[in-house]
Amino acid sequence: MLFALALAAGSGAASIAQGLDEAATGNLPLKHVEDVPLPGRASRFDYESYDPGRHLLFIAHLGDSEVIVFDTLASRVVASIPGISAVHGVLAVPELSRVFASATGTNEVVAIDEHTLRITARTPGGIYPDGMAYAPDARRLFVSDETGKTETVIDVPGNRRIATIPLDGEVGNSQYDPVTRHIFVNVQTRRQLAEIDPATNTVVSRTDLPGAKGNHGLLIVPESRIALIACEDNDRLLVLDMRAMKIVGAFDVGGAPDVLAFDPALRMAYVAGEAGVVSMFSVGAPGVRKIGDGRVGPNAHVVTVDAQTHRSWFPLKDVDGRPVLRIMAPR
Repeated sequence: MLFALALAAGSGAASIAQGLDEAATGNLPLKHVEDVPLPGRASRFDYESYDPGRHLLFIAHLGDSEVIVFDTLASRVVASIPGISAVHGVLAVPELSRVFASATGTNEVVAIDEHTLRITARTPGGIYPDGMAYAPDARRLFVSDETGKTETVIDVPGNRRIATIPLDGEVGNSQYDPVTRHIFVNVQTRRQLAEIDPATNTVVSRTDLPGAKGNHGLLIVPESRIALIACEDNDRLLVLDMRAMKIVGAFDVGGAPDVLAFDPALRMAYVAGEAGVVSMFSVGAPGVRKIGDGRVGPNAHVVTVDAQTHRSWFPLKDVDGRPVLRIMAPR
C-alpha cells in the first residue's frame, strides 16, 4: 500500500515545503528531499542530462522551448537557454564541454557551449529529432528521428549531418555501448533493437524483442552486459542479455514507462513513467531483481541520478500550478 511521505522543508525560499501532489514512495528505498521551483509555464518537460564534473543538470522544457540549467550543488536554477523549439532530447557530453538539444519544432539539433551556456550551432536533425547518443571514437552524434523512421548522424567537430540511416520503423531511444563501441536503437513499431556501427554508419544487426510493445526507453548497463528496455504500450520492462542478444527477463512497471537511469555504485535502476510511478530494480551478478514501485509525482516520466550523492531528479510540469524539480534520495 502506498503511503504519503511528509515533505522535507528546504533550506531557503527556493524550496516548496508542501504541495497537493506529494510523493508516495510505497516500497521504494527513497525519501523526498525538496521541490525546487523551475522557471516558465506549467508545461511538459522531456529528457534531462547531467554533467557531474560541473554539477550541472540540463533539463529540456519542451512546452517552453528552452533548456533549463540547474546547479546541483547550490540547488538552484542558474540559466535558461531559449530558442530551442519544442525541445525534446538533451545530452551533455562533458569531454567536449558541449550540450546537444533536439529542437523538434524546427527539426534541428542545437549545440550549446557549456562554458558560456550559449547556442553555437544548429544542424538538420531529421523529421522529428528526439533522443540522442554520442559515439566518442567516431566523434559522431546519433539522433533518433522518431516519425522519420531513421537515425540521423551528425559529425560533431563540423556540426554537419553526414548520414541518414533507415530503420524502417518508428524510432525510440538511442544509447551508446562502450563495450562494443556501437549504438543501439529501439525500433518500436518493429519490436526490435537495431545495432549500428558508428565507423560505417550502417546497421549491423537487428534483435527481435519478444514481449515488447512500444519499446521506447533504453538503458545499457555495460559492466553487467545487459540492456533494460521500457515498453510504453504494455507497461513492461524487458531485460536483454547483450552477450546472447536474447530476452532473459520481463517485469511489470508503472504506466507508460519512458526514461531510465542507473546508479552504478548502488547498482539500482530507475524506470520513470508518465503515470507518475517510478519502478526500481537491483542490477547485480545474480541478475535483475525488482525492488518495488512508488508514486513520485504527476507525469514523473524523466529521471537522472547522481552517482556520487545518489540523489535523483524528476522535473514535474505541474505541482500546485507551477513546474518544479523534485529531488529524491535514498533512505
